[in-house]
Amino acid sequence: MDTYWKIILLSKSIQFKLLPEQAHNTLAIEKAIQKKARLRDLTGWHYRIVKKSLDARKQPIVYNFNVQLQNEAFDEIPAFGTTKGTGKTAVIVGFGPAGMFAALKLQEEGVTPIVIERGKRVRERRRDLIDIYRKRFVHSDSNYCFGEGGAGTFSDGKLYTRSKKRGEIRQVLKSFVEHGAKPEILFEAHPHIGTNKLPGIVENIRETIEEQGGDVRFDTRLTGFIVRDGKVKGVRTTKGEVLADAVILATGHSARDVFELLNNENIAIEAKPFALGVRIEHPQAMIDRIQYKCKQRGEFLPPASYSLVNQVEGRGVFSFCMCPGGIIAPSMTQNGEVVVNGWSPSKRNGEFANSGFVVEVRPEDWKEYGENNPLAALEFQADVEKRAFVAAGEDLKAPGQRVGDFVRSRVSDRLVETSYLPGVESVDLRTVLPDFVHKRIRQAIIHFGKRMRGYNSNDGMLVGVESRTSSPVRIPRDRDTLQHPEVQGLYPCGEGAGYAGGIMSAALDGIACAQRIAAQDS
Repeated sequence: MDTYWKIILLSKSIQFKLLPEQAHNTLAIEKAIQKKARLRDLTGWHYRIVKKSLDARKQPIVYNFNVQLQNEAFDEIPAFGTTKGTGKTAVIVGFGPAGMFAALKLQEEGVTPIVIERGKRVRERRRDLIDIYRKRFVHSDSNYCFGEGGAGTFSDGKLYTRSKKRGEIRQVLKSFVEHGAKPEILFEAHPHIGTNKLPGIVENIRETIEEQGGDVRFDTRLTGFIVRDGKVKGVRTTKGEVLADAVILATGHSARDVFELLNNENIAIEAKPFALGVRIEHPQAMIDRIQYKCKQRGEFLPPASYSLVNQVEGRGVFSFCMCPGGIIAPSMTQNGEVVVNGWSPSKRNGEFANSGFVVEVRPEDWKEYGENNPLAALEFQADVEKRAFVAAGEDLKAPGQRVGDFVRSRVSDRLVETSYLPGVESVDLRTVLPDFVHKRIRQAIIHFGKRMRGYNSNDGMLVGVESRTSSPVRIPRDRDTLQHPEVQGLYPCGEGAGYAGGIMSAALDGIACAQRIAAQDS
């Protein structure tokens, strides 16, 4: 009891505001802490920034700080520990964020993870990505979605999630820091690593898993499940059978062959709503002027971002995965389709700002693919991607239209510069997007243009299609055990199973599945 009261009495939580130029100065931060805490100096005190967020709603623009201050050093235990092996093993199918953090948590619980990943290690994977640009060829097992780290490796690296009640967020952030991320992600309101930093961090996490006894196998594709008496006993792969006490299925939302495999083996899956649209790109300087209400951003403010949402004819239309200073990237997983996504480097210092701009897709939209077809939403999604490929010339260029022309329903006679390196072909996007998507995006852009002057001008560009915002398939699971209701020991996990949407929520879901496996009796 005495110790408890000592901690309470000698701990302080304080809040204050600083101008941007002060917020980047350690001395200014410490002076603000002293003043707010009414201390002569910080001798004998330790502080930790709990949260730092930018408030640009009015002038002057400020950073809000929430700081924890105490007279004892902060506990710095590792994000994930290790426990003596229990003899239990678990196969993890897929080495994206869900699979990586499931492996770390299993090792902490004494369960040995065996990871199978269809793609290649980061360094080999980079070479295959170059073929998209130079040869206009997509390697079906090694691309922006498949390979070491999954889609997260070459994604933007945003670590923000609204899933505040789903696991220990700080544990995930701390693990990223331990493996090479900047410490600031522990307190930034919208933490971001950057595409240039993520590959090295992913490699470091894999090395940790292997050093602690985990087995990570690349170039190994799932081909089937070993199920006896309603319980999974392992998996079949292109390199033979792998037996285990449990299987975590964390293959991501682009592994269409896995959904087809589940359906063929009569393991229940179901079609699921998702979102569909385009990437919208503007000069970053324009977004800075709009958001900061100034002619030039200045060195102490980050490249501006935005988040937009509107209801148009009963459906949500919203910006998604906004990438300040970023690029639009080719995210198709096979030839004959065009899919775009966006990312930013750690400094977010690119010339353009891009964001997904998408519309809700509902069951009535894929009715023609079969009302009882669990792959109906997937087939609907795939057909739009094929249309984009054909419309843009069948060489991995993307269909594009200037924003003002799109609003006025006219084909662009010339296109502005874009960050999408395979190139953009001028196309009337009405020939690519379903009518209900096209109309709602058009109305939403007009609406947002009234709030953000210039947003709907011809200085911006629409590049299609943004179709992989989330999985078009859900793999059912029990709410409490997280196991598939028909196959004991099979744990659908992460974005591909329909239970996450981004790096953080996928990582947290991987941890949750690992905890359930560890808690199960052998």
